[in-house]
Amino acid sequence: MKKYDSKDIRNIALVGHKGCGKTSIAEAFLFDAKHTTRLGSTDQGTSTFDYDEEELNRHMTIAVKPGVVEWKKRKVNVLDTPGDGNFIYETRLCMAAVDAAVVVVSAPDGVEVQTSRVWDRADDLKIPRVVFINKMDRERADPDKALAEVHSDLSNKAVPVQIPIGKEAGFEGVVDVLTGKAFLFEKDGSGNFKTADAPANLKDALKKAREALMEKIAESSDALTEKYLEAGELSPEEISSGFTAAIKSGNLFPVLYGSATHNIGIPMLLDLVVDALPDPTELPPVKVQVAEGGEVERARTESEPLLAFVFKTLDAQGGTLSIFRVLSGTLSGDSTVFNTNTGTEERVGAVMSITGKKQESMPAAGAGDIAGVLKFKNTATGHTLCDKKMPVTVPLLAVPPPAISYAVKPKSKADEDKLGVCLNRLLTEDLTLRVSRDEDTKDFLLSGMGTAHVELSVAKLRRRFGVDVTLETPKVPYRETITKKAQAQGRHKRQTGGRGQFGDCWLELSPQPRGAGFEFEDRIKGGAIPGQFIPAVEKGVVETMAKGVLAGFPVVDVKVAVYDGSYHEVDSSEMAFKRAASIGFKKAFQEAKPILLEPVYNMEIVVPEDKMGDIIGDINSRRGRVLGMETKGKRCIVKAQVPLSEILMYAPDLDSKTGGRGSFTMEFSHRQPLPDALAQKVVAQFKPTEEEEE
Repeated sequence: MKKYDSKDIRNIALVGHKGCGKTSIAEAFLFDAKHTTRLGSTDQGTSTFDYDEEELNRHMTIAVKPGVVEWKKRKVNVLDTPGDGNFIYETRLCMAAVDAAVVVVSAPDGVEVQTSRVWDRADDLKIPRVVFINKMDRERADPDKALAEVHSDLSNKAVPVQIPIGKEAGFEGVVDVLTGKAFLFEKDGSGNFKTADAPANLKDALKKAREALMEKIAESSDALTEKYLEAGELSPEEISSGFTAAIKSGNLFPVLYGSATHNIGIPMLLDLVVDALPDPTELPPVKVQVAEGGEVERARTESEPLLAFVFKTLDAQGGTLSIFRVLSGTLSGDSTVFNTNTGTEERVGAVMSITGKKQESMPAAGAGDIAGVLKFKNTATGHTLCDKKMPVTVPLLAVPPPAISYAVKPKSKADEDKLGVCLNRLLTEDLTLRVSRDEDTKDFLLSGMGTAHVELSVAKLRRRFGVDVTLETPKVPYRETITKKAQAQGRHKRQTGGRGQFGDCWLELSPQPRGAGFEFEDRIKGGAIPGQFIPAVEKGVVETMAKGVLAGFPVVDVKVAVYDGSYHEVDSSEMAFKRAASIGFKKAFQEAKPILLEPVYNMEIVVPEDKMGDIIGDINSRRGRVLGMETKGKRCIVKAQVPLSEILMYAPDLDSKTGGRGSFTMEFSHRQPLPDALAQKVVAQFKPTEEEEE
């Protein structure tokens, strides 16, 4: 593929809630541009974009996929993005790599929760948007209701530039509001249409829609506003320039209608993309961070030094395929680039234009273009590539905390040997995936944005690396502590024929304030225990605290004092006093009214307004405490504190209660005593055996 001038490039992301038809639109783009010979379909397994095994099984997009469409001698870089909440961070991240967004809304379903989230992200980025109301041919398609929700949930700057002709099975095409021309489509998916006059029954609606659109166009400049108020009309040239200016400035979000699966309305959408959306040179300079700290601006031109942002890493040809946006300069094949995040240089082989699985070599990617490079060694999603002489970093969108965690258990020794390395490979591709080690169980914990996210990561381990694991609900990290002071003697005496073992100490345990941790005090007077054995006493206590007494969980917030004891000049040793201290600690601990502490997390739950009552009731049933509520549009934010044991599987539960329209974040707050009835069950389940205690 040839290298395009920046002014001839358009970069768009197809964004919206899962199931709204983004991939079908991308497939129709390719077909109408004659890059494919048939309309690809995820449901039929013929999609160019959704080719991953799990995407085909689940009939949804899981990862951002780039594609290239040539339309009217312009290059349109299209990003087909996930709309499921498990993967929405990836969508929000890649939106920094485009210059405009096509926000897809399902005519039967209207605006849904992830649509609102990507719209908010576009607001943050200040990028132009086009609203495409899709699935007009489906049962229950209601364009008026969908548009009303766009106005109430997204923006009242969204103005129709088309009027749909019919709906559901009777959907035939659209009328252009500015020209009054009707486009009537064949229903065979060919994208063929004929032009006609607007139907008579739409004349009134057309007049009203044109007035609303003309007002928005006139608002694009003071001169046009003045002329429109005086004359009541604008020239075709003024309408065209004002229309484009209003879209690029964000004062107008044009609304179009269509059916991607029947290829109705898609050519008009492509026309608007190339005619009215900005090219990369029209965007303001990109803000980057310099090594010394602070922020500078970089013009988006090829005359500036190289700057590229890697927004996606895909598995390809036994290695990785890094997808990036060139923000300034030129990235050429057979060259070297500098990775600011790792401080290493990367060798560039061929620069590739990517459409689904198809890779086509190109001589270079200039400022504003999107391309890919195979088999970088140290480059991951979110990294910055630049000129080594002028190192800068593109700021990264904050990564949300995980919503759910599972313990990962290898099925064989071979799986165990490969697990760590293979998990790290996944981390380079997916910033929302986390791997940690449970300090209590030593298990690997795999954390993600939801059950589907973690399950799909495990499927990748099996398919790509041959690593087979099982997922288990992780063990809640309880802690043990005491509530009153207690004393006990620890005495260890053993005679084995030769030199014996003897250690004797008296310990006093006292509760500490929550979070104060462990404190050890030496109160020995008169040499009852020689000084060289006191560290062994402390070590015996610390090791026993780590293993726990009640249920095998670490002991916290305890002060231990050794205040008396005895020794044998021959048989006493550090080992003997370690053992004696362990015995004494366990005895005193049992006498000090021990309890279990459970972790409590702060939660922020975002749900539709009509689900707030159900969510509050559910939080109360989980022993939670609601801290407050606030309303944002049609969404409610519930803030609460809930014990971790009650929300280990909260992600799928929330999806079930809200129909996938809820989201939440959580972070550790504090620990609190576990109620006695629950504590007894935990102790019965996890109490160490005598062999484990030894």
